[in-house]
Amino acid sequence: MENSIFIGGGGEDYATKQGLTLKYANRHGLVAGATGTGKTVTLQILAEGFSNAGVPVFLSDVKGDLSGLAEAGSEAFKLHQAFSDRATKIGFDDYTYESFPVTFWDLFGDQGHPVRTTVAEMGPLLLSRLMELSDAQEGILNIAFRLADEQGLPLLDLKDLQALLVWVGENRQELALRYGAISVASVGAIQRRLLILENQGGAKLFGEPALELSDIMRTEPDGRGRINILASDKLMSAPRLYATFLLWLLSELFEELPEVGDPDKPKLVFFFDEAHLLFDGAPKALVDKVEQVARLIRSKGVGIYFITQNPADVPEDVLGQLGNRIQHALRAFTARDRKQLRMAAETYRENPRFSTEQAIREVGVGEAVTSMLLKKGVPGIVERTLIRPPSSKLGPIDPALRKQVINTSPVAGKYENLQDRRSAYEILKQRSEKAASEAAAAEEREEEMSTAEREYSAGRRYSGTRVKRSSSRTSRPSRRSSRNDSFGEAMGKMVMKELSGTTGRRLVRGILGGLFKGR
Repeated sequence: MENSIFIGGGGEDYATKQGLTLKYANRHGLVAGATGTGKTVTLQILAEGFSNAGVPVFLSDVKGDLSGLAEAGSEAFKLHQAFSDRATKIGFDDYTYESFPVTFWDLFGDQGHPVRTTVAEMGPLLLSRLMELSDAQEGILNIAFRLADEQGLPLLDLKDLQALLVWVGENRQELALRYGAISVASVGAIQRRLLILENQGGAKLFGEPALELSDIMRTEPDGRGRINILASDKLMSAPRLYATFLLWLLSELFEELPEVGDPDKPKLVFFFDEAHLLFDGAPKALVDKVEQVARLIRSKGVGIYFITQNPADVPEDVLGQLGNRIQHALRAFTARDRKQLRMAAETYRENPRFSTEQAIREVGVGEAVTSMLLKKGVPGIVERTLIRPPSSKLGPIDPALRKQVINTSPVAGKYENLQDRRSAYEILKQRSEKAASEAAAAEEREEEMSTAEREYSAGRRYSGTRVKRSSSRTSRPSRRSSRNDSFGEAMGKMVMKELSGTTGRRLVRGILGGLFKGR
């Protein structure tokens, strides 16, 4: 099918070709269905189709099965004959086995290239969502980010944020005059959440070198788009971290890519697997941001495809933005299931040949109810479709082949070595050490002066000169008070110097980077 991705065969005999038009592929989409109905294979054949069309793809491999895209299928595979028969049945005449250009990524750096961002790029809104902070704690986090922007304190990794929060807690009384009361308990709660995040492996997400978007938007010399696969099997043990990272990446694409209008094909297609994790318990402000991104990122040539078990997992405002739909079977065992099934069927343009609700309930494994956008973006009539077989290997690849693919990828060696340049942690540590040394020097000078005074007084008494006696019990508190006043005055000057610094030096964050965004 010219200028489209072949999905499968539809109609009464499955001979009518069903395809996804590339021109409308950036109008987003949905792949839904119960467990075991074929969503992963559908995701695999969509990735193959986009790659062959020259469109880079980013997807997450939740079960580890999608790594097979890097290896061609084989006639020795047990389902080879079934695949061949299906290809013949749906008119897939040029069906062959082939591998695809793949780049493996992994937040933990075990099964792919490390993928990182900085704390500043993530921003307070997404971090608050990631750590499940209360409104008061989120407010303190916003204060910390504001101070980092104003004072030129780069927030690169978790230790930078932890050091900044310590500084905020120590100087809360002075900062309260400008930002309002800062609770020590709230600062401590944020620090504990950061510790939990660190224990879950979240510390590996933050640091440098940070991911460059151009590295996930590569095409091969033969014109095929690279398929970027994020290893997510381990990441699913921390689902909030998984969802927050993908949402950050989506917001960065929205922020950084230029407007392109309606291109002939997308510049990138982004698959969001297990989409319900993004919306479960999400505050309305975050859902509104996701809707905004979904609505506007189309004009930047990016298509978003949500993969989930039930369309009801996606909020209605977001669901309304998804024009291309592949609906695998839904099970209706309860009254609630039947209601959701009926609602899902009502979102399709009816086909007079069959009941959409009944079809969604009855389609088998590898079969789906589909509706794609047609000319001028009009939704197509719903059709029962037999999904085409994949050309790449079905299932995971051998670890040795994965390692070979990683070592020969275009970004091999670029992200492996963690960099730790001077940032907020080092700057605040240097300032603290400087203030401590100055205070110690001042105390030492005062002690030397006191010693000289005592020696002078002793000399006067020895020579018989009448000297007015001073009680040691009154003189020592005086010296201690003097030292305390001197140190407090020094700290006060330091805080005022921090707060009066230039406000023009701001770190760039994306659309979800937070309230205090600056360029």
